Order: sequence, then structure tokens, then C-alpha cells
Amino acid sequence: MMDIKVYESEKLCEKYFGFTHSSGLKVYVFPKNLRTSYALFATKYGSLENCFKLASDNEFVTVPAGIAHFLEHKMFENEDGKDTFELFGKTGASANAYTSFDKTAYLFSSTDNFYESLEILLDFVTHPYFTPETVAKEQGIIAQEIQMYEDNPNTRVYYELMRALYKNNDVRTEIAGSVESIADITADLLYKCYNTFYNLNNMVLCVCGDVDVDSVACVLDKTLKKAPAFNVVRSYKEEDAAVFKKRTQTEMQVARPQFAIGVKDIDIPSDPRVFAKKDFGMRILNEILFSSSTDFFSDMYEKGILNSQFSCEYDLASSFAYCYYSGETDNPDEFYEILKNYIKECQSKPVDKDAFMRAKRTVYADFVRLFDSTDEIANELVAYALSDIDLFDNVEILDSIDCEYIDELLQKQFKDEYFALSVISPIK
Repeated sequence: MMDIKVYESEKLCEKYFGFTHSSGLKVYVFPKNLRTSYALFATKYGSLENCFKLASDNEFVTVPAGIAHFLEHKMFENEDGKDTFELFGKTGASANAYTSFDKTAYLFSSTDNFYESLEILLDFVTHPYFTPETVAKEQGIIAQEIQMYEDNPNTRVYYELMRALYKNNDVRTEIAGSVESIADITADLLYKCYNTFYNLNNMVLCVCGDVDVDSVACVLDKTLKKAPAFNVVRSYKEEDAAVFKKRTQTEMQVARPQFAIGVKDIDIPSDPRVFAKKDFGMRILNEILFSSSTDFFSDMYEKGILNSQFSCEYDLASSFAYCYYSGETDNPDEFYEILKNYIKECQSKPVDKDAFMRAKRTVYADFVRLFDSTDEIANELVAYALSDIDLFDNVEILDSIDCEYIDELLQKQFKDEYFALSVISPIK
């Protein structure tokens, strides 16, 4: 008998269900009367998990950078030779997968035959098949993918900034790894990582659309077996508070210099709700400081210093966090100083309450808007489930954010030792 928990938000007029399957898998079902249904099957295992051990082991295992992404690619191959994408094609579903710093996810969207597609998803992700021959073939394919990313200015400016912000943290390494690191990947290492992290107790399934709990549970009962206990110890590299380098520059084939400004954040909350509050708080703060409606952006745009490519974001994870401002400008160093001086000016006075209320409404509207899309709902459910946060708790968390909290973030976050600049300049 399943113990099903009902999650309901009167304010949002939304409801979803959650339960832990007998296999150990956490499951969330979000009925939504939209044309497309969506499923996301994810493991809490990303590119940063390069050093780990079982709790019963004496020593840690270190694996090559990029192995999580490599494993994601290999999971689509089957021992019987059947093509996974072809199987999804027969049900009319569109499948994909992705690897991030902290998770790997497999997904599909469909308008019909949802439960048949769900069975395919659960089956191929729980049946790995690797051989030395297929690994060698994939090494060549992924090496080409890595080279493609290295030739992309947007990717290069980002990772060069990560290598400036961080000296040791593996966030400085491309998710796909390097041509050299993936050459060390073997079938045995892939099985080691799979058997360690693709444990159903370390995974979550989120489905959204024209779905119901009982039908989902029937598919789970048919395809999944009880997983062993999950007892993995993860090891992350120590990192100094200050940035590793203040500036980095690379020449590439670009028409106008590109820049990325990073502000390292060393204050990462361990409490899930405080973690979520800071994430929303920094989004509100960035909206106050740098949105397209601010006087700052309007001034920079009218002077031709910035164009519509300028963007700002905040990335918060369990082992790293940073603000990220990127765009194009003729003189990145000049804009870098302008931005830092602007922030100092903002720090010298209280946060404007009207600006705060506008920004908070914008961030709240962005959150509410995700409930119009089955894929966005499922992705948000996965992200928060892996962080032990109820998706609907965000309504209360957002409500709790006041102007004083935003002012506190403004004062703490932007210190000179946390800033770094990455520049991609045209080849001379």
C-alpha cells in the first residue's frame, strides 16, 4: 500500500502527489490538463562527483573528468542492439537527456502513449550496457563535441571565468571533460559510477500532464526492482574564499569583445529553505540592479556600451555559488569598472522599496509562469526534490523576503576579492 502525500497550494490553485516506491525511488506526479505530458528521471550525480567511496570503503575512488556526461551518452545503448530513440519514436515520444554539475536527467515528452513511453524510460535507464568497443567509439564522438564547445565563444568565456573564480572546485572543468580526460574512461569505470550513483534511492522521477498516480505506480511495479541501500560519501575539493585570478583573456573569432563578470559567493546555506530563500533573494537583487528596466541598463544601452545581449543570473549549488554578468562591449575593462562602481554606489544607500516591490513581483511572476508548462514543472520539481524542498514552499519563502534581507545580500555579496573578469577579444 503506497503512502501518498498530497502537496497543495491554495494560493496557486495547484496540486501534486508524492510517494516513495517500494524500489526506493522518490516519485512526484503532477496532473495538469495540458496537451503535452512530460517525464523526467534524474539521479543526484553530475560532473562534480569525481571523488567518492562507499561508506564501508577505506579509500576514495577518483574518476576522470567528464565521466558523468559520458555515462549519460552511453545509457541510450542497449545490449539487444535496439535503438532507444527508435523505441520512443514508435510511441510518438520525443526523448533527450542532459548532465549538469549536480545531476543527470533523462526525459521525454509525448501527446499519446505516455505510460508505454514511461516504461521505455525506466527500462533503459535501469539497464546499462557498456563494452570496451562501444566506449572507444563514444570517445571519438564526445571528443568532437568537446572541440565544438571549445570553439564556441559563449562557452569559452564562461569556463575561463570559472577557472578565474575557482582554483580547485571542479566547476572550473567542462561538464563533458577534456579530450585527455575522457581517453581514460573505461567500461569498468562506467559500471563503477553507474552502480554507485544510479541507485534508485539516489534518484527521483517527476511526471506532469495528463497522468494519474495509480497508472504511474503500475508502470513502476512492472519495471523496477528494490534497490540496495545508498551509502555513498562524496568528496569535494577545498576552495579559498578569494578568487583564483582577477582577470583572464582569450582571443577568438568574434566581431566584438565578449565579457563575463563573476562574483564568487562563499556563503552557501545548508538548510534547504534558507538555501531557496537566498536563491530567490539574489534573483530579486539582480532584477533591482541590472534588469532592462533599470536606469543603469538604459544608460549603458543609450551610450552603446551594452546591447541586448547583456544578461545577469545567479547560480547556487551545494558546493559553489556565483553571480554571472555577461555580454558584448568594446571595452570590457572599462565596463567592469563602471559596474563595480555602480554597485558601490548602490551599497552606499538603502535599497529603494518601490524597486524592491517591482523586482519581487517580477520574480514571483516568473515562478508562477512555470505552471503553464509541463516540462518546466517537471524540471523544477526535480531540482527542488533533489534539494529536499517542496515546490510549493517557494510561495511562503518568497513572501518572507523583505527589503532588509535584500539590502543585507547587497552588502555581503559584492566585495572586491570576490570579483573576476573573463574576456574574449577578437584575434588581432
